Amino acid sequence: MRFWDASALIPLCLQERQSIALKRLAQEDESLAVWWGSSVECLSAFARLRREAVLSETEEEQARVILRALQGSVTEIEPTPAVRDQAGRVLRLHPLRAADALQLAAALVWCQGDPLQHGFVCLDQRLREAARREGFTVFPNKM
Repeated sequence: MRFWDASALIPLCLQERQSIALKRLAQEDESLAVWWGSSVECLSAFARLRREAVLSETEEEQARVILRALQGSVTEIEPTPAVRDQAGRVLRLHPLRAADALQLAAALVWCQGDPLQHGFVCLDQRLREAARREGFTVFPNKM
């Protein structure tokens, strides 16, 4: 199982450049570990793409349906004091925004503070670098 950032979940719901590679990774995992707030981040991205006329209303709804289906098979890391504390720590060490710090913190709580044997799936370059520095193996290998 790998931890999946919201940026990596979006191409599972929409047709994007990284969709094929990420769908292969998702099929390899029994379950995807995700942060509790990831679905909201994905919904925000879908709505923004519709407002910018990149997606039609029908395409946005299709993406929402796929996301709901994914939610039924994920391991969701819920907000806890441990996640909040980790987020505060990673903000001191890495140039991340609050939402990205929460993603990384959730991943660290999920792996019980031992990222060396765990994967982190992400398309955001800054978050990828922070996860790599924390010790995660970052996927996809090539971007």
